[in-house]
Amino acid sequence: MIDHVCDLGAVREATDRLLNATGKLDNVSLAEPSRLPGWSRGHVLAHLSRNADALANVLQGRPMYASSETRDQDIARDAPRPLDEQLADLRESAAGFLQAAAGTADWARTVTLRNGVTDTASRIPFRRLIEVELHHVDLGIGYELEELAEDLVTRENDFLAKRFSGHPDVVATTVLADGHTWTTGGGADGGPVTVRGTAPEVLGWLSGRRDGSALTTEGGPLPALPPL
Repeated sequence: MIDHVCDLGAVREATDRLLNATGKLDNVSLAEPSRLPGWSRGHVLAHLSRNADALANVLQGRPMYASSETRDQDIARDAPRPLDEQLADLRESAAGFLQAAAGTADWARTVTLRNGVTDTASRIPFRRLIEVELHHVDLGIGYELEELAEDLVTRENDFLAKRFSGHPDVVATTVLADGHTWTTGGGADGGPVTVRGTAPEVLGWLSGRRDGSALTTEGGPLPALPPL
């Protein structure tokens, strides 16, 4: 069951953790590459700030972004800013998201995200939590997938496994990790393949953040997953 109140509390904690960690950086390290291809750490922080604004828009019944082009332009514009500006923006935009959440009355309603994707309003806090936690990892400053809360990892693996379910390029796959079982793929010829490993390693593979080399397989090679 989705608990948006609990998720909002986790968002606050994750945001504070991110702000404390990035506050130890400097302008030089901010301009260095993140773990995301083509993005500096400044790009990651700029994206997180604009994502907070965007999800606040969703909760308040507005379009998430004016367009994909303006989303990308805003991130590119904000990425080179010095650390103090980045931190101030991250702090203010995060507060704006929480304020929008506090004013939300109907958490059961359907909302529209990017590219016409729909979801319930009650899942928006978890979406924000995932953004903050995974992009904290993407900064490459010592925070790893293994440090994420077990429940968060499980829930995101649930989501990603469903996202690839039936995909025409992914063979039928069963994933076993830390007492959990997920099934995914099934639209491509071949398989079935069984994948085993830890839940954080599975998350790294499903989210495209790790190559899956720490996972073991039976029935065939580790399936190559399409970009998210």
